[in-house]
Amino acid sequence: MFVIIGSIIVIGAVIGGFLMAGGSPGSLWQTSEVVVICGAAFGAMVIMAPKDVLISMFKMALGCLKGSPYGKAAYEDLLKLLYELFMLGRRNGMIALEEHVMKPESSSILSKYPSFVKNHHAVEFLVGGLKPIIDGKIKPDQLKSLLDAEIDKAGHEDHIPIAVLTKTADAMPGFGIVAAVLGIIITMASIGGPPEAIGHHVAAALVGTFLGILVSYGFLNPLATNMEIMAEEHHAYTKCIALSVVSFANGMAPIMAVEVARRGLGHAVKPSADELEAMMKNLNTAPKG
Repeated sequence: MFVIIGSIIVIGAVIGGFLMAGGSPGSLWQTSEVVVICGAAFGAMVIMAPKDVLISMFKMALGCLKGSPYGKAAYEDLLKLLYELFMLGRRNGMIALEEHVMKPESSSILSKYPSFVKNHHAVEFLVGGLKPIIDGKIKPDQLKSLLDAEIDKAGHEDHIPIAVLTKTADAMPGFGIVAAVLGIIITMASIGGPPEAIGHHVAAALVGTFLGILVSYGFLNPLATNMEIMAEEHHAYTKCIALSVVSFANGMAPIMAVEVARRGLGHAVKPSADELEAMMKNLNTAPKG
């Protein structure tokens, strides 16, 4: 939503200032310039990145339009979910978690938290963290390295689409110059024509430079930064899961394992210690089954 609002502000400020100076908005739309700039930019992206990276980039951009799903409520649901799983594992042994790990889609605990279940990556990460401990394939003190490797790989994969968009944004002023030079070539070819026709060609050429700079600094670079922030929020959510699971696997009490995760959260999404205590008390006093 804020991406759309910001885009409207950029367009409104640019066109509004142009109108205040006595300009005509129609003169800013030059189809040939748009074709050159956007077509060259898209072609550069195709040269720069394989298909899966481009698809990932467009998905991340669409995610920015929807806004971040990692608000305070999402973290509260996550902490409650982790606490319920850990309490079950503490009371009945880690084997009691097997049904929730092997078939998370039918888990009676996970189903209570739709904001988590809808996040397929988070579900896979949590399941992947608990499964080796339940199976006894690794020791608890080895779990951190396993989860850190997965987090680092995910961070690298998310960085690549952002880098592609950033490089494309940085190239947009250059593509604008290309469009402008083509316009000047056309202008020079018609130098003997009427002055108004020459003026129109020059104006169209300058629009190419204008569009390249505007798209770069007004839209693509800010969008790349937004994508980077969204990726960081995604990794912070994953790290919260990792911190809590590793702490519990190493023998911490469920409430303390959740507290470790809480303390690693940013202030905007972190529930207070009192809020966490109240949430856990409500879970403990809620009717079973």
